[in-house]
Amino acid sequence: MSSVHAARVLLQALADRGLREVVLAPGSRSAPLAYAVAEAARRDGDRDPAAPRLDVHVRIDERDAGFLAVGLARGAALAGRARPVAVVTTSGTAVANLHPAVLEAHHAGLPLLLLTADRPHELRGTGANQTTEQVGLLEPVRLTLDVPAPTGRPGEDRDLRHLAVRAVAAALGLRTEDPGPVHVNLAFREPLVPDGAPWPEPSDAGLTEVLRRGAPAGDLAVAAEVADGVPTVVVAGDGAGPTARRLAEANGWPLLAEPSSGARGGPCAIPAYRLLLGEADLGGAVRRVVVLGRPTLSRPVQALLGRADVESLVIAPTGREWVDAPRAASRVATEVPPALLAGAGPAGAAERAWLARWQEAGRVALAAIAAALDEVALDEAGLTSAPPDATRRPAPALTGPAVARAVARACGEDDVLVVGSSNPVRDLDLVADWSQPPQVVANRGLAGIDGTLATAAGVALALDRPVRAYVGDLTFLHDIGGLLVGPLERAPELQVVVANDDGGSIFATLEHGEPERADVFERVFGTPHGADLGALCAGYGVEHTRVTDLAALAAALAGPVRGRSVVEVVVDRSRRRELTAAVAAAVRSALGARSS
Repeated sequence: MSSVHAARVLLQALADRGLREVVLAPGSRSAPLAYAVAEAARRDGDRDPAAPRLDVHVRIDERDAGFLAVGLARGAALAGRARPVAVVTTSGTAVANLHPAVLEAHHAGLPLLLLTADRPHELRGTGANQTTEQVGLLEPVRLTLDVPAPTGRPGEDRDLRHLAVRAVAAALGLRTEDPGPVHVNLAFREPLVPDGAPWPEPSDAGLTEVLRRGAPAGDLAVAAEVADGVPTVVVAGDGAGPTARRLAEANGWPLLAEPSSGARGGPCAIPAYRLLLGEADLGGAVRRVVVLGRPTLSRPVQALLGRADVESLVIAPTGREWVDAPRAASRVATEVPPALLAGAGPAGAAERAWLARWQEAGRVALAAIAAALDEVALDEAGLTSAPPDATRRPAPALTGPAVARAVARACGEDDVLVVGSSNPVRDLDLVADWSQPPQVVANRGLAGIDGTLATAAGVALALDRPVRAYVGDLTFLHDIGGLLVGPLERAPELQVVVANDDGGSIFATLEHGEPERADVFERVFGTPHGADLGALCAGYGVEHTRVTDLAALAAALAGPVRGRSVVEVVVDRSRRRELTAAVAAAVRSALGARSS
């Protein structure tokens, strides 16, 4: 994709979101924008039919250009039609000359869009002409977006439109009620001039509608459109809260809730949902998703949210940003419309059948997962067929999902569970089936393994109650210092369950674990450590129990949590990839048998 094409797509999107006036200062690197702006300023009949109509003002001094934009924004506000005003500059000192106007716009709350051209990233830091660190140069602004030079990759036009939506929403303060300047730094590669191609046809892809905070008319429109019988599911990510469950139950919609959503429970919560999304009559039939919280656990959910045939309504109550990693949300609102929380009326036969289909599939999937885990365990124990006397069968070998299932069963609605990133939270997501869930806490803001034990200790101290944590061995080792409590400090009541498979088994389930990469996998992804967890616990004065079978694990989890203790569960990760495939295959087979 050429730089001029990208500039045209961006202007189309900005105009669609309300841009009417552009102030242009001359320059070479900004030429793609200058050509696009000049074409958009032509008279009707001379302008390409796909080009937006814009009023353009040219100034040779960027400082004056910035303040002209300030005046245009003030005038629009006085006329009662607050809208963004764009300023276009080239790179280098031209950008710096906008700063006085940016400061005025910041303090006055004026919606300026600062479209500054820049060299592509490969030229930065090389001494290239008119190249400096432009990102951060115009602070304070409401938002800074550093846009890489276009390459023509699939979805690039959609992403530019999505970026334009975020820029305008931040400039107008639609979600924050705090309008102000936004810096969009645009890298362009040569050629910087038009090649004779026409303007691209306008498209809605990426043009999310962002409802202004407190807009009741918009909320009513959302409610009317969403309560129309379209096959809908509720996706509840981390921190979604009980509203997600209320919404699903009020409307009879399947609830796909992550463990730390605060919503995973009740009749609409569907277990093992990520393995159902690939089924044509379940995930394939979804046409609308209502998203609450921050879903981060599964690729199938992200694929669902990014599908072109699925309308996505994102509920994001706070902050300037909203969750939309696939850049495909249809609409963003700050709250669930009250009419939807009240329910759209008695569910019809189609709606009841839709929910029932998901509920039955969830039950079938859970049973298939349990059978697959038992089969894998028996296979590892050398018992692929049951011995004549089943009462003398050896204890099954442990797998990550089996450990997660034991932890889930040990936690009731009055308990608090802190779960670590990587496989533990995903295994819990796969196997947990709570009617009334415990309080589940997870550090899903950036989904790292940092500080998980300290986080769990903090939760226990803040609530002044016992807390259980479930983590992997790398998470445990990464934050072993979280177990250290000085003799003068109040100690938390915390039990840490560690699934110790001597390395990073999550990578085995990703592309890195494919057989053709086996020569490098174990050292740089599996990262075995051979650490003695019991010795580490002894050094910190923490009680340690090591278990190797489900009976011992259940016994360790049965008692009350007192003081600080660690339950180390020995898990074999050598067949993690095969286990993941076997579980998925078992669910597919069971669902196929159900529908045949």
